[in-house]
Amino acid sequence: MSDAGSLSGRSVLVVEDDFYQASDTERALRAAGAEVVGPVPRAAMALAALAGGDLDAAVVDINLGEGPSFSVADALQRAGVPFVFVTGYDEVSIPERLAHVETVQKPADMRAISRALIRVLGG
Repeated sequence: MSDAGSLSGRSVLVVEDDFYQASDTERALRAAGAEVVGPVPRAAMALAALAGGDLDAAVVDINLGEGPSFSVADALQRAGVPFVFVTGYDEVSIPERLAHVETVQKPADMRAISRALIRVLGG
């Protein structure tokens, strides 16, 4: 099954501090037709991208080098932007208010990330 075109025209923010994971995610999302914003390695950069508007979805790492943080997830949720966590943390580390968010475990399969985004976008 190919995911090519499944995210066609969708603007997806990638929030990931690991260069290789960010690059792989960006490449996979572009192959699925997404317009990638970022990748951005820090929460402040992600919040600035969110403030810029017009995001359809996001892929968010929980740990951006300073331990687990949910400020980006909370801001995306407030803005009504669907997102997927891609993380090495287990789901027990995710606060109850975000327990409904789909999570892809690292090391992440790139097709799994695309499929998760398609699901949260209602596709």
